[in-house]
Amino acid sequence: MPLYLSKFSYTPETWARLISKPEDRRQAAQAYIEAVGGKLHGFWYAFGSYDGYTLWEAPDNVSMAAVALAITGGGALSTLETTVLMTVDDTMQALRHADQVRYRAPGA
Repeated sequence: MPLYLSKFSYTPETWARLISKPEDRRQAAQAYIEAVGGKLHGFWYAFGSYDGYTLWEAPDNVSMAAVALAITGGGALSTLETTVLMTVDDTMQALRHADQVRYRAPGA
């Protein structure tokens, strides 16, 4: 199954709710991804541009998109960005196929 890296930031209101009633959000994240047949591999908070990161495994892009849409629609996040991670083997296969693409630069 494909892996996905999500970067997220909470709204100030969400932080206020978590401060007044601390909650381990890993359990919620795990339930979301398991609802589509996936797995949560990690959940971290961080300093910097984003408040946290998650590493998910999902059956396909549509399943991961469903999770991302549901989370975004919940209103607790100000930002959610998800990146599909490719294995080295997939990247090697793409590199071998790249020479079959006849790219033409704009104006060339």
